[in-house]
Amino acid sequence: MIDLTIYRSINALMETINGLYKAECIRTTVFHDGPYKSIADVEYATAGWVDWYNARRLHSSLGNVPPIEYEQAHYAALNPEPQPV
Repeated sequence: MIDLTIYRSINALMETINGLYKAECIRTTVFHDGPYKSIADVEYATAGWVDWYNARRLHSSLGNVPPIEYEQAHYAALNPEPQPV
């Protein structure tokens, strides 16, 4: 018998992301002006939301720092600039 527990948790994650997308992008005018008139309008708003979600939103698990800034600080700490002697 196959353990479906992992699939339930993956589905829960996708349902959460879908809900956030609908609430933050589709049902508001934050990422677009006025009602959607074409598929291109939805695609454009979606691209803006994905950029915001992946790079610019403040993330509480990262100390309220945008993910891109956290990633840059992480790699900077791994590869510090050489200091003159």
